[in-house]
Amino acid sequence: MKVVTAEQMQTLERRAAQLGLSPDILMQNAGLAAAREMWKLRHGLAGKSVLILVGPGNNGGDGLVVARHLHQWGARVHIYLCSARPLGDANLRLAREQDIPIVEAAHDVSLASLGSMLVSTDVVVDALFGTGQSRPLEGTFKEALRWVAQAKAGRPELFLVALDLPSGLHADTGAVDPACLTVDATITLGYPKLGLFTAGGAERAGRIVVADIGIPGHLADDMPTDLITGEWASSVIPSRPPDAHKGTFGRALVVAGSINYIGAAHLACLGALRVGAGLVTLATPRSLHPILAAKLIETTYLPLPEAEPGVVAAEAAPVVNDALADYNALLLGCGLGQRPSVREFIRQVLLEPHANLPQSLVVDADGLNNLAQIPEWWKALDRDAILTPHPGEMSRLTGLAISQIQEERLAQAKRAAAQWGKVVVLKGAYTVVADPQGWAKIDASANPGLASGGTGDVLAGAILGLLAQGLHPFEAAACGVYLHSAAGEMVRQAMGDTGMIASDLLPCLPQVLKSLKDRK
Repeated sequence: MKVVTAEQMQTLERRAAQLGLSPDILMQNAGLAAAREMWKLRHGLAGKSVLILVGPGNNGGDGLVVARHLHQWGARVHIYLCSARPLGDANLRLAREQDIPIVEAAHDVSLASLGSMLVSTDVVVDALFGTGQSRPLEGTFKEALRWVAQAKAGRPELFLVALDLPSGLHADTGAVDPACLTVDATITLGYPKLGLFTAGGAERAGRIVVADIGIPGHLADDMPTDLITGEWASSVIPSRPPDAHKGTFGRALVVAGSINYIGAAHLACLGALRVGAGLVTLATPRSLHPILAAKLIETTYLPLPEAEPGVVAAEAAPVVNDALADYNALLLGCGLGQRPSVREFIRQVLLEPHANLPQSLVVDADGLNNLAQIPEWWKALDRDAILTPHPGEMSRLTGLAISQIQEERLAQAKRAAAQWGKVVVLKGAYTVVADPQGWAKIDASANPGLASGGTGDVLAGAILGLLAQGLHPFEAAACGVYLHSAAGEMVRQAMGDTGMIASDLLPCLPQVLKSLKDRK
């Protein structure tokens, strides 16, 4: 499913108009679709009191259409006009003809009538501003939203719905006006807006429901950003032929671990195995081998020379390079550390020309931290690579402040992917996957349970396992993000998000894969 900016949504509406879907037709479709979604959200609204806050533009027009349909279906609808509507507004006229009660804020001293209506209202619909709002909320709009927020604070059961976007939430950036409501659900029209998938935007938007307003899907084919959905993931997961052997599902090499981060190697290897890689080999400092082999019994091993106990030596690079001819995919970085010997080892493996380096590889964690200290490293890395930074690592790689990266997650991921010529997975709430050609996918979830040590190692391993099975790097990265996120959600449903640890995800990865296969 596409995710669009305000400008892209306007482009889609213009394209629809060229096919005969006028703005008025789209408004009628939007209002009907939103009313239906509202009805489903509340398991019916017959006899319930619904108050619709109507603004001056198209969002207000959509709200008037919603009011008409809910009224016809038996809801007790009231309209509160927060500002004047255009002269000759057909939707306002139709609402009056149906005798829907209408209160105009211009005639409501101190918004007293609004306050009275909120006492007995079951549902409030915010139809003040949609994607076109960019100025601060002021005057009557600000006061009306304040009244609603106060009512919600006093009556938590009051259900708040935003039409397209909560008013005051920027469609592109997710920046929120102080007056913006925190709603229970947002019914976004046509396509979800980018601002809904930022930390601030998602916090205010509640449950996000997409209402189909009749824009033909092919009109959005060139829109570059998608949500990662289960339907998409099920279409790209590797097949499992019945006559397969372990070589069918790829051979993956994990270069990971140091004396301080032994567990990172363990989690990455199991992440790759749990998504179906046929054979996983762990290349790790020699003194760590007995420790890991005692628990990680499904992998094979390539012990590496050490600069000091538990720290890989630069002299290990030829050992890895010679072994790479036997593998389809490489993951490098999880828990390797940042000692000078490690940096030189990484430079030799990744940046010096040699024939054995796989055409696709994953660089994670300390692989990224060490690359960040090598000027213009990307010019020497002549392979398709998937880079998996969290915001701190992205800051080191780009030189930008973490705050800027978080405020511009999609833009920064796409910029970096284009500059480096690599697939970038910018981790965190609403993980972004960007490729060098300008396409991007966004994970539609945020799970605080995943904010614990080691979950990134599981993700890197999962991406490696999919890459080893033949997925294109962009598909492997996005599908790995989906599997990881869905496994996290499975754990959260079972045990909550407090105390979730990285190893909890591992047995859930095959379950998520099974659910995707069952969709087919």
